[in-house]
Amino acid sequence: QVQLVESGGGLVQVGGSLNLSCTASGRTFSRYAMGWFRQAPGKEREFVAAICGGGIMIHFSDYVKGRFTVSRDNAKNTVYLQMNALKPEDAAVYFCAAKMAPPRVVFTSPNYDYWGRGTQVTVSS
Repeated sequence: QVQLVESGGGLVQVGGSLNLSCTASGRTFSRYAMGWFRQAPGKEREFVAAICGGGIMIHFSDYVKGRFTVSRDNAKNTVYLQMNALKPEDAAVYFCAAKMAPPRVVFTSPNYDYWGRGTQVTVSS
């Protein structure tokens, strides 16, 4: 069982930045591919970014490519989502997710095994 806790959300102005963190319980964090998803009110949960267990393979949605970066520190059991140049449409609850996977595999669909409770990101214009 893996427990995920997101943090770092908040209120930011258009064009601003936020750095989200997601910390996992357990001792085998490097065996898990990690993903970030978001869900705005009235919308379906959508893929944002994913990173493989070793941090080598990374994938972003077209909506955030060039503005967001994703990284992980396996020694700290933590994955990060650095969000820059935020837009009003980036406002959502952001979730991290984990799925055990081979070292260089990432997942863009929401078929993850474990999910955090989410952290709210609000972008004011």
